[in-house]
Amino acid sequence: MKALPRKGRVGYMPFVVLVLFHLAFWLGPPLAHGESGAHAEIAHWEFRWDTRPDTDSPPANTDALGAWTRLEAGDPLPDQPDGAVDAWVKFELPAAQLSEWRRPGLFVDKLYAHRVELFAGERKLFESDRDYSYDVYKLAIPLDRSETDRTYYLKISSKSDRLGLHRAMEVAEYDERLSSFYRNDAIDIVLGGSLAFFAAIMLVCSIFLRKSQLPRWISLALVILTTGVLVASYTPLPYTYFAPYGKLFLVSFDLSLFLFLPMLLLFIEKTLDAGRSSLLARLRQFQVVYSAFCVAFMLFNELTDTRFMSWYYFFTVTVLGIVMVVQLAVLVGVTAVHAFRGHTDAIIMSAGFGLFAATGAGELVWFYARSLNYELFLWKWAVLGFVLAFIVVLARRFANDHERVLRHSKELELYNNRLQRHEKMEIISELAASVAHEVRNPLQVTRGFIQLLCEKGDGKEKAYLQYALEELDRASGIITDFLTFAKPQLDDVTVLRLSDEFEHIEGILVPMAHLQGGEIRVDVEDDLYVRGNSSKLKQAFVNIIKNSIEALNGEGKIEIRAYRELDDVVVRVIDNGHGMDEDELSRLGEPYFSSKTKGTGLGLMVTFRIIEVMQGRLEFISKKGVGTEAIVRFPYASSE
Repeated sequence: MKALPRKGRVGYMPFVVLVLFHLAFWLGPPLAHGESGAHAEIAHWEFRWDTRPDTDSPPANTDALGAWTRLEAGDPLPDQPDGAVDAWVKFELPAAQLSEWRRPGLFVDKLYAHRVELFAGERKLFESDRDYSYDVYKLAIPLDRSETDRTYYLKISSKSDRLGLHRAMEVAEYDERLSSFYRNDAIDIVLGGSLAFFAAIMLVCSIFLRKSQLPRWISLALVILTTGVLVASYTPLPYTYFAPYGKLFLVSFDLSLFLFLPMLLLFIEKTLDAGRSSLLARLRQFQVVYSAFCVAFMLFNELTDTRFMSWYYFFTVTVLGIVMVVQLAVLVGVTAVHAFRGHTDAIIMSAGFGLFAATGAGELVWFYARSLNYELFLWKWAVLGFVLAFIVVLARRFANDHERVLRHSKELELYNNRLQRHEKMEIISELAASVAHEVRNPLQVTRGFIQLLCEKGDGKEKAYLQYALEELDRASGIITDFLTFAKPQLDDVTVLRLSDEFEHIEGILVPMAHLQGGEIRVDVEDDLYVRGNSSKLKQAFVNIIKNSIEALNGEGKIEIRAYRELDDVVVRVIDNGHGMDEDELSRLGEPYFSSKTKGTGLGLMVTFRIIEVMQGRLEFISKKGVGTEAIVRFPYASSE
């Protein structure tokens, strides 16, 4: 087991609120080294290797080891002699400020070792021995005022290549300095715990999701969960205060790292809709295999009492670190390519993930350049933007899925309405064909006799007979509509030029519109051709435009526009009449439905049927009190 940078080595609105709360709470006070109390630095000390086999020797016996080497913070250690395991660090407390502190304390910000002993003269003040690979100590040790004039000794040893002090030590008032000394580590714990808690909520909520939504949701939840564990288990604080559970923290770090990488690839792959043969898919498959290998090696190493620790470090630190750098570079490149193509989710991911990947890759490169003597810390804050961007992307996906479901539901409802209308029309067609023929002949005979009586009659009788003729003509018109609806076949099909057809229609209907106080504007592009029957086409549009004229209720205007759209000819008839609500709009074309007092609904039924036979489509858009728009689409026909 190891910690990567230590041994050669990451609903949307609640998360935003959580992040802002932590930033406001933790970044408000001074961080870590911004305490107001006085302190003194110990920036230099003396160092000596211990080659004796007796590792329990007290500090007094170190004089026989030879000369001490004076070092300052950041200086490399002297070459390690053969057989040397332990090392000694000797220093003295600054006497100038000791009288100012009631209870002085020694603060060691970064010490690399597995076993640490601190002596004040010959008295041992502190001892810690770790049987796991985590080798970073961050110590805060209270001192006795009576012993501040003594020489202090640190005895350290390590199972790895890292050993020694890499920052200056401090002496300060223990109680005042303690809280600020561990503040950054506390931030890491709170941040990591918050991420893990948020991820746990996401995993619980996953039971309410559809199967198609689970891969993205669960992969993001696991990315957030493992990120939280990585952040919390990377800081020295839990290893300092919960030393018996150090191995558990370290195993959690390793497992989280092994799981984080394939889950990150899976989420980006699903978000960008990459195929199974894409670069992301192949990279994810490789990472799954390598992570499984690392987990198996970790178990094998533990079962063999860590006898293969050097090989474990090689595969899970050196090799995995290189894999991570390559992987992050590939992910940045892939998301950038999709972003340049206009993929909105990729743009959002590039903003957050690009910052995280660049920070993580940069720190890993610097970590290896410094020969493993560098603690990664910038990635912890870059991960906030990374996680937030991923949550925004996931929220957009769910919103798009919801919108797609609504759109599909509306299309399904429209399809069902059309199917029901078609079935009703089929029934009425059969009735119309039989009834119209049987009724038309008696009506014509009756009309003839009434016409004769009308010629001989006078006064009131003639007026009544005239009314009867008008009603018979109206009945004949209804029968004609029935026959047209029942047999809408186009007997004479030719290529029609729409501008010519609408010129005739305009001549018929403009006077009618003027009588109603309305105005008709026609804008039909030249060279628009459709296949159909001229009289049937005119009948259909006369019905549509007449309905618009009757809906004006006085002054108003009707716009007729025709143009080509890809392989369709589109005709729009727009009026600013009283309009219709959704219920009326959904019933247009139904038998016997009409918003007019004496309407039968047959005219619009015939219009739908004619346009359908001409392989066209008719739809209406309307809003109560605003107006109605009829949109007709025909296949474009060549004039040749």
